[in-house]
Amino acid sequence: MRAGRAIAILLVALGAASSELHAQLRLRTQAAGFSAPVAVVQDPADRGAQLVVQQDGHIRFVRAGATAAADFLDLSAAIVSGGEQGLLGFAFSPDASTSGRFFVNFTNRSGDTVVARFRRVNNAATADAGSRFDLRWGGAAGPAFIAQPFTNHNGGNLVFGPDGFLYIGLGDGGSGDDPEHRAQNPAELLGKMLRIDVNVPDTHPIGYQIPASNPFLGGTPGGVRPEIWAFGLRNPWRYSFDDPARGGSGALVLGDVGQNRWEEVDYEPAGRGGRNYGWRNREGVHDEVTTRPPAYLPLVDPIHEYDHTQGQSITGGFVYRGAALPATYRGRYFFADFVQGRVWSIGLTIDASGDAHASNLLEHTAELSASAPFGSVSAFGVDPDGELLLVSYSIGAIFKIIGPPAAPPPPTGLRIIR
Repeated sequence: MRAGRAIAILLVALGAASSELHAQLRLRTQAAGFSAPVAVVQDPADRGAQLVVQQDGHIRFVRAGATAAADFLDLSAAIVSGGEQGLLGFAFSPDASTSGRFFVNFTNRSGDTVVARFRRVNNAATADAGSRFDLRWGGAAGPAFIAQPFTNHNGGNLVFGPDGFLYIGLGDGGSGDDPEHRAQNPAELLGKMLRIDVNVPDTHPIGYQIPASNPFLGGTPGGVRPEIWAFGLRNPWRYSFDDPARGGSGALVLGDVGQNRWEEVDYEPAGRGGRNYGWRNREGVHDEVTTRPPAYLPLVDPIHEYDHTQGQSITGGFVYRGAALPATYRGRYFFADFVQGRVWSIGLTIDASGDAHASNLLEHTAELSASAPFGSVSAFGVDPDGELLLVSYSIGAIFKIIGPPAAPPPPTGLRIIR
């Protein structure tokens, strides 16, 4: 009887260890040695290559974990870097494997936002620096930059949506509590999500056209800029689309950095432009500065928020659509906090209207940092298979989120030793 009980205890222990093993996420170093990286972008022409964007203006080419000696592109002479300024965003166009086009977002030497188009030739490991064209805002005579009144809240992310259009997230212009109410001003691009069609000839005078389906082309609210897709953002540092090519909803999921109290995750069903996320009238679901009315109602609530006892600067991530992690993670949204160095995921339940409801918040900080300390997370990325990459700003490394090691095979030939 004692021997049978011992075997039962052994099997229970093995089962518990196996269960714990399969609940674990780990980090594996993909590449290291970077200076203040803020993004990692998959090369559409090479499954084994990624581009790592550094805040100081250098874009590094990485293949199979090895970083090329020469920069893919060096913009350090064109930018001001430090704090919340610098080279902040990078995106390949959907046809980049044939056209060679890509776009960057940076703060120029005057501190204003520039969105510029470049080209690479024959999918080379270096770009053609001479191909630069800065998009012009408001017509051919308009400025080739978006003026920034302060040095913070530049946003900076660039993402092509499933619709093929370029989404540009702009912060409210900076300072505190959006002093000029820019995020609610229809005549201002700041504090908005923009959506533009950059599939135009190189000779096009401003570098983009307005998609016919943009939500404010009817002129309401009055004087609205036609590039605007959504209102009421404070600092949309990182956002992504739930990839429909991998079974995702096509929704835009966005982390908007808060002011004094609340960080938020916003969810926008595919094609549902024209929303007002409420800043500065609200921070998360809470009233903030209400001395002036919002541009229009209703104000759309975030699907998740956390207060500043948990973290102070959200880094938006991705809805996981890969296949390497346990199946329970598929469809969960991963995000982080830059200041506290924490990583979470939330489950998403999509209702009949296409909106999402978040539930089952899980924190992954301890299990991920146990395999590789990761410091401040400035961004996430995805590889060609939809697996998640994590960008450590403070350590200067790119990590891949991987699942548990293979469980050991069950023991065979058990026998009782008396």
